[in-house]
Amino acid sequence: MVSFAVSEIWRYPVKSMQGERLETAAITNQGVKYDRGWAVRDEASGDIRGAKNIAGLMQCAATYLDGTDAGLVPHARITLPDGQTVNTDDDRVDNLLSEALERKVTLQSLQPAEAAEHYRRQSVEADSAEEERRRRLGLLPDEPMPNLRVDTPRVQAALKEFMEFNTPRGTYFDAFPLHVMTEASLRYLTDLLPEVQVDVRRFRPNILLSDDGGLSEPVEFDWVDRALSVGDVRLSVEWETVRCVMTTREHAGLPRASQIMRTLVRNTKQNLGIYADIETPGRIKVGDTARPA
Repeated sequence: MVSFAVSEIWRYPVKSMQGERLETAAITNQGVKYDRGWAVRDEASGDIRGAKNIAGLMQCAATYLDGTDAGLVPHARITLPDGQTVNTDDDRVDNLLSEALERKVTLQSLQPAEAAEHYRRQSVEADSAEEERRRRLGLLPDEPMPNLRVDTPRVQAALKEFMEFNTPRGTYFDAFPLHVMTEASLRYLTDLLPEVQVDVRRFRPNILLSDDGGLSEPVEFDWVDRALSVGDVRLSVEWETVRCVMTTREHAGLPRASQIMRTLVRNTKQNLGIYADIETPGRIKVGDTARPA
């Protein structure tokens, strides 16, 4: 039997910016503690946006500042594409980000789930147009749209929430609180695309799992609708992760790679990795054993 273990843990202080790699992390009901604690609002549309819409976000990086308090999350230090740094409590942060991203944005910290208007979509019709959806997903005109007809109540509830709100209320996630990938999936894609830098940072998981069998296949797909134990934490695997244009973006020394989406569309129905809910919170560390039920 193949054994799996935690090889990397990632947290992203600002939605769609480069994140920070951790050796240990608290896993709450909302995923890695403080994950996606900040996001930008596009003042033109009025919506909270990520790098599907604002590619330059991936050229920025963020780390949390220990011992600080911004309400529900700590403050963070942002490194802009030109290397300049600015803290989230600096009066200049919105202007500097707007200049770097070449559009007017405001940086916003996480708000309670009860603050529904903070999360509500403002540009529903424009975002739902097929041409716009294809652009965000990185699909060509002749490629199929992803199949979202998943009949589990949890996935249907997430999709319904997504139609009305930019992110699930009380979070800045796209859909679920935890994103898990295996090194086996990265090897699989590397085998298909030997000319491309297939780097974990393109896929932005919270947890990357190694294996002792040198596997080269997206083994985590088999864990959907099953439990996954990681150390003392127990997860409920809900959905395969539908990939988008962000996997192809240039950032962190990685060149643009549109071949990634073409290959995923052909071979995995555009998916790679899995989304999970947290059944039993706890703490994880690099080296912890992971066991699908």
